[in-house]
Amino acid sequence: MTDQTQDLTLDEIRALLAPILPRHAAFDGWRPEAVAMAAAEKGIDADVAALAFDNRAMGMIEAWFASIDTRMLEALPPEKLAAMSIRKKISALIETRLALLAPDREALRRAQAILAMPTNAVRAAKLGWHAADIMWRAAGDTATDLNHYSKRATLGSIYAATLLTFVNDESEDHADSRAFVGRRIEGIMRFEKMKARFKGVGDGEHLSLSRFIGRLRYPAV
Repeated sequence: MTDQTQDLTLDEIRALLAPILPRHAAFDGWRPEAVAMAAAEKGIDADVAALAFDNRAMGMIEAWFASIDTRMLEALPPEKLAAMSIRKKISALIETRLALLAPDREALRRAQAILAMPTNAVRAAKLGWHAADIMWRAAGDTATDLNHYSKRATLGSIYAATLLTFVNDESEDHADSRAFVGRRIEGIMRFEKMKARFKGVGDGEHLSLSRFIGRLRYPAV
């Protein structure tokens, strides 16, 4: 290890190596060899680097995706998102993620195969939920009711489907993937508007089961 890296914590080593891991995983797979290659590139002791990732594929993939979260937020800080509509915020956040993933599509393909394994189902679901949560929070969502969960579940499923399209997208500038995202987000917006109308948000009246039943019994005159 160099003088600049010998005092790094395991978390700091993980953050340092995570963005370059997929470059090696594309050829060596999400295996210890990829960690060793990334560590050599940054002057980190291979054994220490192995500890940082627990020598497991999922640890490596989780660290990579965390680095995507960080770089996405750096590319789209609050002041840059502030003037956008919700639709444009979500689109920009997903498209930024795709741009960050684009140089490492083969590594992403290999990661998807690992995430699809039944033994990794729970951790894969957590990764999808976390990505959706990061994006909704960046977009300014503050919902704490059932909407908090429904929004993240919906966006998480859209993002996962987008990635499956993205790894095989050979269109120029990944136009097909961006169009896919646009269609799915439009669907989310229509659904949210429908819920708002159902709840009477437009006129300040929220859905009340007791009020609804009361009106059935005693219709307004």
